[in-house]
Amino acid sequence: MKNFLLKRLVDLSLACLAAVLLLLPVCLVAVAVKLTSRGPALYWSDRVGRHNRIFRMPKFRSMRLGTPAVATHLLADPASFLTPIGSFLRRSSLDELPQLWSILAGDMSFVGPRPALYNQHDLIALRSERGIDELLPGLTGWAQVNGRDELPLPEKVAFDVAYLQQRSFWLDMRIVWLTMRKVLRREGVAH
Repeated sequence: MKNFLLKRLVDLSLACLAAVLLLLPVCLVAVAVKLTSRGPALYWSDRVGRHNRIFRMPKFRSMRLGTPAVATHLLADPASFLTPIGSFLRRSSLDELPQLWSILAGDMSFVGPRPALYNQHDLIALRSERGIDELLPGLTGWAQVNGRDELPLPEKVAFDVAYLQQRSFWLDMRIVWLTMRKVLRREGVAH
């Protein structure tokens, strides 16, 4: 319980700081999304959180209206669904910035397993079998810094299990550092 409270305090502090520092970029991205495609700037996605509870997670919309709500790799031609700036938003991870809201709301943490889509039943089942559903999902995680979108589900879950067993403040800091490096290098991003 003590570790959970410490992690929550760190999440709140970092999210508040990030929200202030990133206010201008967030506003600029929102305007860019609105100017380059029809529809709202934000896309609210039903995701699976702690204890397999569904929550709504915001992202900047990188896909056109009417895109099926499935994992990108399941789309026949994902590139055909991207908005004019969608590929850039995904490669730069700018589409993830609104998830600071989910961290502030307590639905997510900075570090944890990435939240599954509500219909990714295979991933949800594997995580539940291994106890990963006990963790708050994260903006980034051990699987993301070890392959991100390129990992098959069993490998992703193996990294989630390793995180569950080894989690600590220092591991979280290492994951945040490695995430920043991967984002700057644009490594392991699908579309």
